[in-house]
Amino acid sequence: MKFYQKETSLKPKDRGYYVITNEVLSLIPEIENISIGQLQVFLKHTSASLTINENTDPNVLLDFENHFDSLVPEEMSYYLHNDENPDDLPAHLKSSILGSSVTIPITNGKLNMGKWQGIYFCEHRDYGGARNLVLTVFGN
Repeated sequence: MKFYQKETSLKPKDRGYYVITNEVLSLIPEIENISIGQLQVFLKHTSASLTINENTDPNVLLDFENHFDSLVPEEMSYYLHNDENPDDLPAHLKSSILGSSVTIPITNGKLNMGKWQGIYFCEHRDYGGARNLVLTVFGN
Protein backbone atom coordinates (compact mmCIF):
# COMPACT_ATOMS: atom_id res chain seq x y z
CA MET A 1 0.00 0.00 0.00
CA LYS A 2 1.27 3.45 -0.96
CA PHE A 3 0.27 6.74 0.63
CA TYR A 4 0.81 10.24 -0.71
CA GLN A 5 -0.40 13.46 0.87
CA LYS A 6 -0.02 17.06 -0.18
CA GLU A 7 -1.37 20.27 1.28
CA THR A 8 -1.89 23.06 -1.21
CA SER A 9 -3.85 26.27 -1.74
CA LEU A 10 -6.31 27.27 -4.42
CA LYS A 11 -5.95 30.83 -5.64
CA PRO A 12 -8.75 33.14 -4.45
CA LYS A 13 -11.89 32.85 -6.54
CA ASP A 14 -15.01 34.97 -6.72
CA ARG A 15 -18.20 33.58 -5.27
CA GLY A 16 -19.30 30.75 -7.54
CA TYR A 17 -18.89 27.12 -8.52
CA TYR A 18 -15.81 25.85 -10.35
CA VAL A 19 -14.75 22.51 -11.85
CA ILE A 20 -11.26 21.87 -10.41
CA THR A 21 -10.65 18.26 -11.48
CA ASN A 22 -7.70 19.07 -13.77
CA GLU A 23 -6.19 21.41 -11.20
CA VAL A 24 -6.35 18.68 -8.54
CA LEU A 25 -4.80 16.13 -10.91
CA SER A 26 -1.93 18.51 -11.69
CA LEU A 27 -1.25 18.97 -7.97
CA ILE A 28 -0.94 15.26 -7.15
CA PRO A 29 0.52 13.35 -10.12
CA GLU A 30 1.27 10.43 -7.78
CA ILE A 31 -2.21 9.14 -8.71
CA GLU A 32 -0.46 7.58 -11.72
CA ASN A 33 1.39 5.23 -9.30
CA ILE A 34 -1.85 3.68 -7.96
CA SER A 35 -3.56 0.78 -9.71
CA ILE A 36 -6.40 0.43 -7.18
CA GLY A 37 -7.02 3.07 -4.53
CA GLN A 38 -8.66 6.33 -3.62
CA LEU A 39 -8.17 10.08 -3.73
CA GLN A 40 -9.59 12.14 -0.90
CA VAL A 41 -9.81 15.90 -1.38
CA PHE A 42 -10.43 17.72 1.90
CA LEU A 43 -11.14 21.47 2.14
CA LYS A 44 -9.93 23.12 5.37
CA HIS A 45 -12.62 25.81 5.48
CA THR A 46 -16.18 26.29 6.75
CA SER A 47 -17.47 28.75 4.17
CA ALA A 48 -16.62 26.89 0.96
CA SER A 49 -17.32 23.31 -0.10
CA LEU A 50 -16.59 20.45 -2.47
CA THR A 51 -18.92 18.18 -4.40
CA ILE A 52 -18.99 16.10 -7.58
CA ASN A 53 -21.29 16.93 -10.46
CA GLU A 54 -21.63 17.85 -14.17
CA ASN A 55 -18.27 18.76 -15.71
CA THR A 56 -19.27 19.97 -19.18
CA ASP A 57 -22.17 22.42 -19.29
CA PRO A 58 -21.22 25.70 -17.54
CA ASN A 59 -24.92 26.42 -17.01
CA VAL A 60 -24.95 23.73 -14.33
CA LEU A 61 -22.41 25.75 -12.35
CA LEU A 62 -24.62 28.84 -12.61
CA ASP A 63 -27.74 26.84 -11.74
CA PHE A 64 -26.01 25.50 -8.61
CA GLU A 65 -25.13 29.01 -7.52
CA ASN A 66 -28.62 30.38 -8.19
CA HIS A 67 -30.31 27.47 -6.45
CA PHE A 68 -28.16 27.57 -3.32
CA ASP A 69 -28.44 31.36 -3.12
CA SER A 70 -32.25 31.04 -3.12
CA LEU A 71 -32.19 28.01 -0.80
CA VAL A 72 -29.97 29.79 1.75
CA PRO A 73 -30.62 33.54 1.47
CA GLU A 74 -28.53 36.25 3.09
CA GLU A 75 -29.58 38.64 5.87
CA MET A 76 -32.31 36.57 7.47
CA SER A 77 -33.61 38.18 10.67
CA TYR A 78 -33.12 34.99 12.69
CA TYR A 79 -29.36 34.63 11.90
CA LEU A 80 -27.40 35.20 15.12
CA HIS A 81 -23.93 34.83 13.57
CA ASN A 82 -23.95 38.13 11.69
CA ASP A 83 -20.83 40.00 12.84
CA GLU A 84 -19.08 39.57 9.51
CA ASN A 85 -20.46 40.22 6.03
CA PRO A 86 -24.00 39.10 5.19
CA ASP A 87 -22.58 36.20 3.13
CA ASP A 88 -20.81 34.59 6.12
CA LEU A 89 -23.50 32.49 7.83
CA PRO A 90 -25.15 31.48 4.55
CA ALA A 91 -21.69 30.32 3.42
CA HIS A 92 -21.39 28.12 6.52
CA LEU A 93 -24.83 26.61 5.87
CA LYS A 94 -24.07 25.91 2.19
CA SER A 95 -20.76 24.33 3.19
CA SER A 96 -22.52 21.99 5.61
CA ILE A 97 -25.13 21.03 3.02
CA LEU A 98 -22.55 20.22 0.32
CA GLY A 99 -19.64 19.03 2.47
CA SER A 100 -15.93 19.61 2.88
CA SER A 101 -14.51 16.53 1.15
CA VAL A 102 -14.91 14.16 -1.76
CA THR A 103 -13.48 10.66 -2.18
CA ILE A 104 -12.95 9.22 -5.65
CA PRO A 105 -11.79 5.72 -6.66
CA ILE A 106 -8.53 5.38 -8.56
CA THR A 107 -8.27 2.62 -11.18
CA ASN A 108 -5.11 2.05 -13.23
CA GLY A 109 -3.61 5.43 -12.34
CA LYS A 110 -6.71 7.49 -13.20
CA LEU A 111 -9.72 8.84 -11.35
CA ASN A 112 -12.58 6.41 -11.90
CA MET A 113 -15.39 8.92 -12.35
CA GLY A 114 -18.32 9.03 -14.72
CA LYS A 115 -17.84 10.62 -18.13
CA TRP A 116 -19.75 13.73 -17.09
CA GLN A 117 -18.43 14.04 -13.52
CA GLY A 118 -16.00 16.59 -12.17
CA ILE A 119 -14.84 17.89 -8.80
CA TYR A 120 -16.55 21.17 -7.91
CA PHE A 121 -15.00 23.78 -5.67
CA CYS A 122 -17.82 25.95 -4.33
CA GLU A 123 -16.86 29.39 -3.05
CA HIS A 124 -19.72 30.71 -0.94
CA ARG A 125 -18.15 34.02 0.15
CA ASP A 126 -17.81 37.16 -1.94
CA TYR A 127 -14.17 37.43 -0.83
CA GLY A 128 -13.15 34.05 0.55
CA GLY A 129 -9.43 34.33 -0.17
CA ALA A 130 -7.05 31.46 -0.85
CA ARG A 131 -8.47 28.09 0.18
CA ASN A 132 -6.41 25.21 1.58
CA LEU A 133 -6.81 21.63 0.38
CA VAL A 134 -5.38 18.39 1.69
CA LEU A 135 -5.00 15.82 -1.09
CA THR A 136 -4.51 12.22 0.04
CA VAL A 137 -3.90 9.33 -2.35
CA PHE A 138 -3.64 5.75 -1.17
CA GLY A 139 -3.77 2.31 -2.65
CA ASN A 140 -1.75 -0.39 -4.41
